[in-house]
Amino acid sequence: MLTKKKKSKAIKEVQTHTKDTGSPEVQIAILTKQIEELTKHLKKHTRDNHSRRGLLSMVATRQKLMRYLAKKDPKRHKSLVKKIN
Repeated sequence: MLTKKKKSKAIKEVQTHTKDTGSPEVQIAILTKQIEELTKHLKKHTRDNHSRRGLLSMVATRQKLMRYLAKKDPKRHKSLVKKIN
């Protein structure tokens, strides 16, 4: 689970303006941080299938947002990929 500090840090890295909380870039950054946290958890708890299902759902959602952003604005997509890795 993401703490408020980690979440706000992820948002500040990619937001387009000061009150940007819902753009695809921000959503992808938050999902990426959540995915990283869950993968750490699943390395310790290999049999936690409920969390694994949630992880797969997050990965699918992030892929959909990435495809949407690549289709809508390729420049923003490329810059986001560079920022997030």
